[in-house]
Amino acid sequence: MRGEDARSGPLFSYVDLEARVGKNHLLRTIRQLVNESLSELEKEFSVLYSPMGWPSIPPEKLLRAMLLQAFYSIRSERQLMERLEFDLLFRWFVGLGIDDAVWDHSTFSKNRDRLLEGDIAVKFLNAILEQPRVKRLLSTEHFSVDGTLIQAWASMKSFKSKEGADEPPSEGGDRNKETDFHGEKRSNETHASTTRSSSAPA
Repeated sequence: MRGEDARSGPLFSYVDLEARVGKNHLLRTIRQLVNESLSELEKEFSVLYSPMGWPSIPPEKLLRAMLLQAFYSIRSERQLMERLEFDLLFRWFVGLGIDDAVWDHSTFSKNRDRLLEGDIAVKFLNAILEQPRVKRLLSTEHFSVDGTLIQAWASMKSFKSKEGADEPPSEGGDRNKETDFHGEKRSNETHASTTRSSSAPA
């Protein structure tokens, strides 16, 4: 029997956000590390906020939301708030309940700036990096690339011999020839990208 393409609308919803996130989801491990780091900043939070006045966005939730914005390359606070409105995974990571209202993007930005001015964000990241489980994942080596270098990686055909010799055999017509690079050693000493940016970082 074919089911009906209709959406049920019960009066009450019993959604357990914890049960909706897979046990092996990467964000579970990240959230645990984040919460441990946040607990170390409790005194810093107490000093930064006044005991009087309207409650602000909890700094713990704000910092978790900022991490999601970086992880998922969300371009603006407005888009981040829109994502928090409907994404159960985002709500779970930040610490919002299914019925909790999402903040206005301008309010979020103001509260974020307060943390940045108080160096809380820097201390938060440092606290994460100091955790033993995180240190094992870090390396002293680092590099930077620009967009044109990424494009060069996407096409091995742009990686040509510097001497212009020993071109691998190719088959097909003149347009977009198929090339076999198997068994050929290629390195920065022998080959160069024809699409490399002249302003690529050293």
